[in-house]
Amino acid sequence: MLKVGDKLPAGSLQEFIEVEGNGCSIGPNSFDIAQSTAGKTIAIFALPGAYTPTCSAKHVPGYVEKADELKAAGVDEVWCVSVNDAFVMGAWGRDQKTGGKVRMMADGSADFAKATGLTLDLAARGMGLRSNRYSMLVVDGVVKTLNVEGPGKFEVSDAATMLSQAKAHKG
Repeated sequence: MLKVGDKLPAGSLQEFIEVEGNGCSIGPNSFDIAQSTAGKTIAIFALPGAYTPTCSAKHVPGYVEKADELKAAGVDEVWCVSVNDAFVMGAWGRDQKTGGKVRMMADGSADFAKATGLTLDLAARGMGLRSNRYSMLVVDGVVKTLNVEGPGKFEVSDAATMLSQAKAHKG
């Protein structure tokens, strides 16, 4: 399992782009994880699924609300990662008004979740293999903090915890 001090696993995540520009076409675009994190401080939070109750009511809105404070604390980008396709993540991002605040990164085949070892088996609930709920502060591709939630919990991966960790890291 991924731990503090580890480099993020190689691979890519997909993001649905609404407006053409910066070499990105409209629709799903693939982003290399190593290239996308190089030289940057990224707050990543992962969750079991788009449109699920806790994720929609608390997790994403907290990061949208604290996006400016996170940037002021030295975070270059905020990523939401979920085992959903880029179309679903794009639609969910529109619903959650994440534009310009949180990048909605799709891990459609759970490759990133499997590579981190932070998976959650929800097959019994009809959802298959998903990502566990967690957050991490990543600097230049290296994990500096990692906050993994216990089963059914939402206590340590919230935006307020990430903000305090980003401030401590910057300070």
